[in-house]
Amino acid sequence: MIEIGEYNTLTILRRTSAGLYLGDDEGEDVLLPNKYIPENYEINDEIEVFIYLDNSERKIATTLTPKILMQRFALLKVVAISEYGAFMDWGLEKNLLVPFREQGQKMEEGHSYIVYLDFDEQTDRLFASNKIEKLLDNETLYVEEGEEVDIMFYRETEIGYSVIINHWHKGLVYKNELFKDVNIGDEQTAYIKLIREENKLDISLQPIGYENFNAVNTQKLYDDLKSNEGFIPLTDKSAPDDIYERFGISKKAFKKAVGDLYKQRKIVIEEKGIKLV
Repeated sequence: MIEIGEYNTLTILRRTSAGLYLGDDEGEDVLLPNKYIPENYEINDEIEVFIYLDNSERKIATTLTPKILMQRFALLKVVAISEYGAFMDWGLEKNLLVPFREQGQKMEEGHSYIVYLDFDEQTDRLFASNKIEKLLDNETLYVEEGEEVDIMFYRETEIGYSVIINHWHKGLVYKNELFKDVNIGDEQTAYIKLIREENKLDISLQPIGYENFNAVNTQKLYDDLKSNEGFIPLTDKSAPDDIYERFGISKKAFKKAVGDLYKQRKIVIEEKGIKLV
């Protein structure tokens, strides 16, 4: 079955005046319009395309790159407001609708919001939802403590930032463990720090445990030294902001990494900086 809202690898079946018809192993086919046809192709070649719905709600293929996939979250910009809801730019010709009933907050043209791509089986239409909380589920967890995960920042709270984990769960990054500026919609790799009561998830932006955490920062410091003629003008007396600006880590983490390299006799600590042996 050709999947809507996803990339599909299909076989080129035939050429028509409208474009190429592509098919899957189950006998279903879909049109790739002329404007998306690659310069070089052969009948029976395989091609990867994204499938969405045209203005008549029929499956259509494109080689354009969408900004969101089915049952995934992404930060998209509102390009128009209509009587039906907000239309968002998702990288394709036909804009993506967020119906008023799916808006967790009143959307405004020109502003960006995190949305979730879904399919309405009653109307056979793609739509997006901004009601993030109802789309996240921690009842059954598919992550473990210490596991590396993908996160997206979606809301600031008094104590930290709520994040979307693997497009499925929700968690929290505490402000006192943030050593960089973040924005709503930012995505990055993180780690499950702690699973608390009621399956609440605490998230760390650094690998869990001293050994893993320090190893990453130590290598980062060592690589920076090698790339800068064996010297960096920072020491354990440097301002935390200067350390973070260069390495993206706290002063405490920097001092641990320096200590590790010093114990390995790879550096000498001078008054104005650190130097490779």
